[in-house]
Amino acid sequence: MCRFLAYCGEPVLLETLVCTPCHSLIEQSMRASEAKTETNGDGFGVGWYSERPEPGRYCEIRPAWSDENLQSICGHVRSHLFFAHVRAATGTAVSRANCHPFKAGRFLFMHNGQVGDWTRLRRKVEAMIPDHLYATRTGTTDSEAIFLAALGHGLEEDSVGAFQTVLHAIRDEMAALGITAPLRFTATWTDGRTVWAVRWASDDKPPSLYWRSSGNGLVVVSEPVDAQRDQWRPVPAGGGLVARLGALPETFTFH
Repeated sequence: MCRFLAYCGEPVLLETLVCTPCHSLIEQSMRASEAKTETNGDGFGVGWYSERPEPGRYCEIRPAWSDENLQSICGHVRSHLFFAHVRAATGTAVSRANCHPFKAGRFLFMHNGQVGDWTRLRRKVEAMIPDHLYATRTGTTDSEAIFLAALGHGLEEDSVGAFQTVLHAIRDEMAALGITAPLRFTATWTDGRTVWAVRWASDDKPPSLYWRSSGNGLVVVSEPVDAQRDQWRPVPAGGGLVARLGALPETFTFH
């Protein structure tokens, strides 16, 4: 499983969360403590917003701990909203096209989870992506396919509902094929103004997700990035939160 973080609030350097804390995302790429695999070395990515509505993005297939360009970017880029992700591949190729966060227009999306028996379901899920969006699919992951399918099912109008519609459809296809492996969806996405985060799984065992809100902003993480664990709130299974820039986060149920 992968590890990720999202931040929105007062502009900060990316390194304040990605690089410098004692259990930073780079540290988690080597020694994750709440993942099935300790090492998440199958590539990484960062995405950030600045003056333009569409985000910038840098991805690489090298492990996050060994890429000096990542350290340099994080030490110089300041942003009010950014995503970062370190990958542990689950059956698809290690390539830049398969690195999170995925980008489409003004949206960024990151996923930690799986579609059980993806090779049998891939054509079914890709068929949920409208033709005008399919041309933007560059990789082979289940994560990118879910994102583009949700974008084609009303992500811009009803962000939570779009993902629920797609995940329910995938679960129905899995049942029709007799697939018993779980569908797990711990994810976060943004349009550059609002951040959504969800922790859900068909077997009620979704990957971990935490959040912390302070005067500076909101941080959402796969696992705490520092030693102050009592300040981090776990997102319950079947739960989610939404935060708009300058406003307190709100929780909701995702089913």
